[in-house]
Amino acid sequence: MRQNYQIIFCTCPDQQSATKLAHLLINQNLAACVNLLPGLTSVYRWQNKIETADEYLLLIKTRSDFYPSIAELIKSHHPYELPEIIAVTVDNGAPDYLQWIDQCLTSE
Repeated sequence: MRQNYQIIFCTCPDQQSATKLAHLLINQNLAACVNLLPGLTSVYRWQNKIETADEYLLLIKTRSDFYPSIAELIKSHHPYELPEIIAVTVDNGAPDYLQWIDQCLTSE
């Protein structure tokens, strides 16, 4: 059976919170890999005001069956009132890499 793979996007206000979430996701076997991308500037509307913030972006590599647990972990540990949690489906990927994701998520 072919697994459904996802990349989940989540922005964080600083390196400390981004690193904390990344380690929690890996330590709990919810993600195979989390990339932390610094230097992101977000422009968004919040409570009827346009805001600009420097943020870190997490790219969380996982499977879709882990999404509910990942979303709950992020909500529980994220400093934002409403954290970004957006999952996109991976339509194609190198078979060896996708197999590696499976191995990471099933290892203890």
